[in-house]
Amino acid sequence: MQRRRTPGATTFSVREARLPPAAVGVLAALFSVLPPCSPARAEQAVDRRQQSKLDDALRRESDALVEIADAAMNGRRAPSDFSMEWRNDFLKAQPGTFVPFTLALDTPLRSPLGALMYVRVVERPVNPARQRRHELAFPYETVFPVTLEQAAALPVRIRRGFAVPPGNYTVLVVLRERPANPFDRPRSRLERTALLMRDLDVPDYWTDTLATSTVMLAERVEQLSEGVPPERLDEHPYVVGTNRIHPAAESSFRRSGELIVVFLIYNPSVGPDRNFDVQVDYHLYRKLREGERYVTRTSPQRFTPSMMGGHFDPAAGQPVLAGQGIPLSGFEAGDYRLGITVTDQLSRQSVARDVIFTVIGS
Repeated sequence: MQRRRTPGATTFSVREARLPPAAVGVLAALFSVLPPCSPARAEQAVDRRQQSKLDDALRRESDALVEIADAAMNGRRAPSDFSMEWRNDFLKAQPGTFVPFTLALDTPLRSPLGALMYVRVVERPVNPARQRRHELAFPYETVFPVTLEQAAALPVRIRRGFAVPPGNYTVLVVLRERPANPFDRPRSRLERTALLMRDLDVPDYWTDTLATSTVMLAERVEQLSEGVPPERLDEHPYVVGTNRIHPAAESSFRRSGELIVVFLIYNPSVGPDRNFDVQVDYHLYRKLREGERYVTRTSPQRFTPSMMGGHFDPAAGQPVLAGQGIPLSGFEAGDYRLGITVTDQLSRQSVARDVIFTVIGS
């Protein structure tokens, strides 16, 4: 499945911030000033004024996040009331490359209204000394709400995605808890805020060369009854077709568990009559102080028209979804490497990928 970058239903413009209807309804219910028996026309007028106040409050909050990102780009000190860790993957998109990411927080949110998150992707200049920061292009920026349900208890993980052309970028993320009463102005104290900056080198999958997405470690892969609409993929970044990938929180797994790897294969050669033939081999190695020791391999996977079905057409851009689930009960505790080799049997191109993981006690 190719991904199209379309703002999600709960994403709103930085310059014209507006909460999604459900969130607006919650805020209106919390801070309503409507008298219980007011006439209909008066209620409508108050509703409009209330909505206008909510929009203004939210716009001020989002503008504050933009100002923090601007200050960080100009080298000024950024707030750091809690820490955020960044992890991302790369998938082929239409157009460009899709970047699903996970933010892990070391603290739950405290505000009953959750938080706002601002994401900005900035082109990294080839010659920083000659290019001023205000001249840098923003291929992507958005603000979206983080609900309390998403981040009320540890572990807190926020997942989103965006698409950009291949290239070198810096990602800025600003997360600020929302005030308990958004109408408070000025506030007696600032809500907890944190900023994260990461350089990102985005690969180009739109070539004729055999390639793969990031190899993702997963807790499980969930089969959905139907796919996610394209306009909501930013909110569900790890849905591929009718498969929802639940990324593993870390690369350590218990012996009672299973190592699950998932990835997509792009650009295999396609012969006459839509013929293609891709093989994937998996070899496991134990990492020791003196080097590596070969452990075992799994049966090769083969992807052909007869295996994938007549509807599957890689020439039309459909990727091959590959992966393995390897029980770890027979593994000793320690560090391992899973070597993955993808071979195009028609063109004889091959791609090698490595996954490092740790097996711990049961």
